[in-house]
Amino acid sequence: MALSREALRGHLAMLAFSALVAGSFSLGTRAANDIAPVALTAARFWLAALAVGSAALLTTGLPRSAARAPWRYLVLGGLFATYFVLMFEGLKTAAPVSAAAVFTLVPPMAALFGWLLLRQVTTPRMAFALATGAAGAAWVIFRGDLVALRAFHLGGGEIVYFWGCVAHAIYAPMVRKLNRGEPAVVFTFGMLLAGGAILTVLGWGEIRATDWAGLPWIVWITLGYIAIFASAMTFVLLQYATLRLPSAKVMAYTYLTPSWVIGWEAALGGAVPGGLVLGGVALTVAALGLLLRDDG
Repeated sequence: MALSREALRGHLAMLAFSALVAGSFSLGTRAANDIAPVALTAARFWLAALAVGSAALLTTGLPRSAARAPWRYLVLGGLFATYFVLMFEGLKTAAPVSAAAVFTLVPPMAALFGWLLLRQVTTPRMAFALATGAAGAAWVIFRGDLVALRAFHLGGGEIVYFWGCVAHAIYAPMVRKLNRGEPAVVFTFGMLLAGGAILTVLGWGEIRATDWAGLPWIVWITLGYIAIFASAMTFVLLQYATLRLPSAKVMAYTYLTPSWVIGWEAALGGAVPGGLVLGGVALTVAALGLLLRDDG
């Protein structure tokens, strides 16, 4: 089936999304131990809201109609805030490889929630593509090493992060269910305001206890990146794509994240895996090719 122009734009949006999100993993690991998860996530949401709100004013504007049923933004902001906080909480004890393996559960969970909330049907070809992408992502995560795969251990941190991934998977179909025709940038702004408010109220103690003036420079670099590129821009891209693609296809792009991380690590001077890992990268690309062919 031919790919429509709108669907193609949705796929391109998610391609950019996966690359930008990967950068937050590489930078986040370098700053995770220097600031409380709730404080970091709250600052991230408020800075992103400032950026997205400014963009909305300069482009579509902020129509009064967007303020209808503000509970919608609380639901979406709460879901995404839950994901980010639980991710950082889980990474306190979970190994990065184990957490990345848990993250690959998001696309099939998104397919499940897409059916429950929107009755979106996963076709056989789409299911095969998701399975292929999962295999490719696992190959990259474990670097083609069966010993590392057998050593995978599900601990407390991984379980905490799993519940964050559940919130992430619910978020994609909920965007389409709750959107009432608002432009992606306006809808994203409402979600960010709500998420920032929720985090500020619930995490006020940790926010006040943070020595903002004494934070290392890597925290500020990371915060700037995740607020603008890995939050403001990716939230808009995700909102845009979910209004044009089924939830399972949107979340399938998370399979590309481990491959993008390799590029980020190389750019930041980190360790680069051997050529065997390229087989996993090829599988994820093949999976996305199948998704591009099947837009029924």
